[in-house]
Amino acid sequence: MFFSRFLWRSQKKVRQFIQEHFSSIQIIVSYYILMTIISLILFYLPIFRVPGSKVPFLDMFFMAVSTVSVTGLTTFDIHTVFNDRGIVLLEVLFQVGGLGIMMISTAFIILSKRRITLKQRQLIMTDMNQPKLSGIVRLIRITFSILLWFQVIFGAFFSIYFYFSDYYDNWRDAIFYGFYQSISAVTNSGFDVTGDSIIPFADDYLFLIIMMFLIFIGGIGFPVLMEFREWLFFKKKKRGLPFRFSLFSKIAILAFVILFIGGTLLIYLLERNHLFADMTETNRWITSMFYSMTTRNAGLQINQLNDFQVTTLIIFSMLMFIGCSPSSVGGGVRTTTIAIIGLYLYSFIKSEDNVNIFGRRIDDDDVRKSVVVFMLSLLMCFFSVVFLSATEDHSLIAIIVEVASAFGTTGLSLGITDDLSSVGKIMISLLMFIGRIGMLYTLMLFIPKETRDLGYEYPSEKIIIG
Repeated sequence: MFFSRFLWRSQKKVRQFIQEHFSSIQIIVSYYILMTIISLILFYLPIFRVPGSKVPFLDMFFMAVSTVSVTGLTTFDIHTVFNDRGIVLLEVLFQVGGLGIMMISTAFIILSKRRITLKQRQLIMTDMNQPKLSGIVRLIRITFSILLWFQVIFGAFFSIYFYFSDYYDNWRDAIFYGFYQSISAVTNSGFDVTGDSIIPFADDYLFLIIMMFLIFIGGIGFPVLMEFREWLFFKKKKRGLPFRFSLFSKIAILAFVILFIGGTLLIYLLERNHLFADMTETNRWITSMFYSMTTRNAGLQINQLNDFQVTTLIIFSMLMFIGCSPSSVGGGVRTTTIAIIGLYLYSFIKSEDNVNIFGRRIDDDDVRKSVVVFMLSLLMCFFSVVFLSATEDHSLIAIIVEVASAFGTTGLSLGITDDLSSVGKIMISLLMFIGRIGMLYTLMLFIPKETRDLGYEYPSEKIIIG
């Protein structure tokens, strides 16, 4: 009794100390670091390993970071190191890394019917990059259910489809890889567990279209999924009345559509007389659409990346750098950041004081954040390219693709990952981790919990620009 009381008091003091001295962002980042360490320990357990497989510590650490950040970059062939139980472990970790630690933990709290405290709600808000506390638990409950059901339904569909399409000659493999492909697409993980990625499905249009849809579901943003669900129910219950989507959802969808269409057209035009020269017109468009979608975060491929032109690889790198929507399974600088910067430039050219869209004005603080996040992300990736160019013996385009892939948590590579030096692997690991938590949170990680307001402003003075 005394020991349990002492333990309870000690835990209470530790929680109080953490809440007083650490911000929510610092706590969340600590959770992801702890999850990386746990993943690293699990990867070394013999139950998940192929007998006799040996992987150096740095390579396994790289794998742990890549898994928690759902990137997909690896320094070894997964199928030669992890057995089937190991691949199932990866699928579990994809959920934690893709959906978020707080979403998974909150889902278990809801299932156990325990009360969610105010501090837990604040952590959820931080992990899911939400601006307010109200409705945060409902968002978790709805989006978790949606994403889980998509994984189960399409996992079952792929299992049946793989078996009857003769991709696998037994039900066990069809079910095993059917569910893996579904989970991999929704969480945008992009890990290659077979050695061929999804290259065998390059001419299977139905499979590719479904995979693009699942990648879209994972990358469009959790609030968008919830609002779309509410829109469907609203249409059934209250016909004739307009449903208002939030400004975030409108911008996220608009940016996603523009990037998808623009990426598709650029890839098609650049490769139609090169890599796509011997393809049918339908195959050209489907392949272009697939790469426009998968380069944004999933990292799946149906061709050898080295076969693309350098110009196309630069387009891939740009798409990977942008990534997916905020509050999704994806990384990168995020689509709304690019959208707001584009709108800011448009309003500046038109000499307008405010940034307006869809009958709403974007807050000045959001504009400043977008500019800061974009510029610092660009500078960080530029520095990483310069640094790796000095430490690694690889072509510049291969390094650019590797850096963009790591920061965008995408997983595409020109095959240089396993040849990186120890310093290079640490650099890429850092980029993957920052890409997962976001540049804004990386900056705020070093800001003390209590900040001091000066209480006064300095006089302004004009300077010459341009």
